[in-house]
Amino acid sequence: MISLTIETLSLTSEEASLTQFSSDVLSSCLTTGQSHYQIEVVSEEATAQTITIPASALRILAEALSQISLGNSVKIVLLKREFSTSEAAELLNVSRPYLVGLLESGQIPFRKVGTRRRILFEDVMTYKQNIDIQREQTLAELAAQAQELKMGYE
Repeated sequence: MISLTIETLSLTSEEASLTQFSSDVLSSCLTTGQSHYQIEVVSEEATAQTITIPASALRILAEALSQISLGNSVKIVLLKREFSTSEAAELLNVSRPYLVGLLESGQIPFRKVGTRRRILFEDVMTYKQNIDIQREQTLAELAAQAQELKMGYE
């Protein structure tokens, strides 16, 4: 798993306006429904190059610019289709032995390549979504119980 973080500590008002304008222009292009787009990039020396990028990449760029214009940091995480146990554990923010336990108990599907376990990205994310839903339900039940018992959470 490779991660790229763009930290935006403070933008001048001109930079914020420029990034928001750029995001708006790119977003308006995406409404045409094309599969790819051509963009002309002009350097300070006035040399121009035209590049072709897929709509999915343009969508990511537009959203990144929008977030940067708001002063937010942007993190792009490059994910592989399959993870090792260490990579999947890092993504779930759990220890590798705990993840292996989840795999061996059948909570997350995996396959073996020799002696190594491989986990599909989709399976890791499905598990993560399910566990997040369970956590929210448990927290809602605890909050309701606290209100019922008049524990000061009203």
